[in-house]
Amino acid sequence: MTDFAGLKAVVTGGASGIGLAAASLLASRGAQVVVFDLKPEVAEPLTGITTDVADDSSVRDAVAKAALQLGGIDIVVNNAGIGAQGTVAANDDEEWHRVLDVNVVGIARVTRAALPYLRKSPAAAIVNTCSIAAVAGLPNRALYSASKGAVLALTMAMAADHVREGIRVNCVNPGTADTPWVGRLLEAAVDPAAERAALEARQPMGRLVTAEEVAAAIAYLASPLSGSTTGTALAVDGGMQNLRLPAARS
Repeated sequence: MTDFAGLKAVVTGGASGIGLAAASLLASRGAQVVVFDLKPEVAEPLTGITTDVADDSSVRDAVAKAALQLGGIDIVVNNAGIGAQGTVAANDDEEWHRVLDVNVVGIARVTRAALPYLRKSPAAAIVNTCSIAAVAGLPNRALYSASKGAVLALTMAMAADHVREGIRVNCVNPGTADTPWVGRLLEAAVDPAAERAALEARQPMGRLVTAEEVAAAIAYLASPLSGSTTGTALAVDGGMQNLRLPAARS
């Protein structure tokens, strides 16, 4: 497919996991792609710019550099984010501010810096990486879920604000994905194999979501072929959001 031919894209958190898979897929379908990351070590045809989405000056500088390098910006994939574990009482104020600053305000920083370029694009699209945690009550994920609930609400508000400017805004809601971050969580568990089995069991399809599957959903939402899709949250969760299956028999 060459539906992204001639388009210029920025992918935050694009050096690993879902971000890297999305950046690579967009590039394979014709886009010029710049990755924003704290450590933007990527292979050609991707290029990287060191960016901290929690720092406004860093974001503005990175967006300006990307726009100059690419000759504009048509697509922004707001994928950068960090995790958090525990109940509402598990994290102190500093950690609450840190996670919300990266996961929510980070999207606002990147988007507002990119808006002047997106407004000039004939195929402007923003895709935010949200989570199943925004719509389902997951145990021991209070802070993370709060941040992703805010991402979902922000996506819908942005879609309403910018639809008449020709900018489409959508998000993807992945289930538990097999990414480096999840891998680190599993490695830290007392019984990594049992923890992985539990994560797989809570998803109706019985396995973790792949980064490539989420990337395909991001590409769908970002593509000009989806020109009438805006204000949408696309679940990529193996049925976790809507399916209620009986317990599997051993």
